[in-house]
Amino acid sequence: MSQTDVQRSSYSRIAITLHWLIALLLIGNFLGGLLLDDLFNSPDAGTRRLGFTVVQLHKSIGLTVLTLTLLRLAVRLVSPPPPLPAHMTRIERLLSRVTHGTFYALMILIPLSGWAMVSASPLGFPTMWFGLFEWPHLPITPGKQGADAASEAHEILAFSAAALVVLHVAAALKHHFWDRDDVLARMLPLIRKGQG
Repeated sequence: MSQTDVQRSSYSRIAITLHWLIALLLIGNFLGGLLLDDLFNSPDAGTRRLGFTVVQLHKSIGLTVLTLTLLRLAVRLVSPPPPLPAHMTRIERLLSRVTHGTFYALMILIPLSGWAMVSASPLGFPTMWFGLFEWPHLPITPGKQGADAASEAHEILAFSAAALVVLHVAAALKHHFWDRDDVLARMLPLIRKGQG
């Protein structure tokens, strides 16, 4: 296979970088989000203060994911992904498109719902993006009902994304070890097609 064929069958470097950066940020933020209730509900004042630090980091990462996802969509429009392997059935191709479309929707909706939750909170805490500047709230009238609805949506969307990540990883491993095609190698350039 020529170098041109390899390039044509893999993602661009920027697409690969954004994929892994967003994945790490999403997974880290999901795990961090699971800790927030325990930190805020702790009887220890120091632990509660830590909770405020963690929530600022959580919000900063979420807004970064939103920004990077919009950049990734722009990259995808300019540099479309490589074609799917010829052996994939029509159902597999449909599932791939639906999964990727759902991922993009979740990577936008999860941060937006978190941003809406913070913006609608009657507490009015500012969002400091990594301590560098204050991120503006959405133009939402503060109120407990709106904040609670956004919080519920944020949680449902986050757990949906976690389930989709598991499915996505399982599908990538199936392509690599069962189908022995280059789907995983496209996003992990150091791995060769069907290695293992």
